[in-house]
Amino acid sequence: MATAVKKTISLPPDLAEEIEMMAAEEGKTLSAVVQDALRTTRKERLRKEFYQIQGYWSRKAKEKGILTEKDLEKYLKK
Repeated sequence: MATAVKKTISLPPDLAEEIEMMAAEEGKTLSAVVQDALRTTRKERLRKEFYQIQGYWSRKAKEKGILTEKDLEKYLKK
């Protein structure tokens, strides 16, 4: 059985009005719209972090002369 934790948040009036309109248009509760927004934000942060890590290791590989899968195979056999 799922449980929920209740939290109180403050929103500026324009954002509160916008989120209430979104909820009405989408046939969702205010909580559902906020949950969707938080999930989307979390997903985007994870995607950004992934690309940062990927960029880091890509630079490290290039520094070692690893540009192709064959280069990587040779490097790993050392």
